[in-house]
Amino acid sequence: MDKKSVNKVILIGNIGNHPECRYTPAGSPVTSFSLATNETWLNTENEKIENTEWHNIVVWNKLAEFAKEYLFKGQSVYVEGKIRTSQWEDEKSGQKRKKIDIVCSNIIPLEWKDKTSKQSD
Repeated sequence: MDKKSVNKVILIGNIGNHPECRYTPAGSPVTSFSLATNETWLNTENEKIENTEWHNIVVWNKLAEFAKEYLFKGQSVYVEGKIRTSQWEDEKSGQKRKKIDIVCSNIIPLEWKDKTSKQSD
């Protein structure tokens, strides 16, 4: 029996920082930013509890250039991608580190601002 698996993430949230674009030594653009998702519920004492989860978003190639050009801090976006985990040992402390990224395959801005509004943020 062939075992299938799926690694797919769909998030709707707000961008937490201005997208930062870098280039690999081969010249491929890669843009990263944080994305906040929020949830609210009532606990057993009927008190409102709020939780914000932060996600590291990584975008490659033409979509990275789109993100650099058109996305901005605070903007509401829809993001699709897959979870990618990397682990390493910190050279200074010797501690094991772990980072979880969402490698983005699709972005849909849910709100837009013109360039003059974007620059004043």
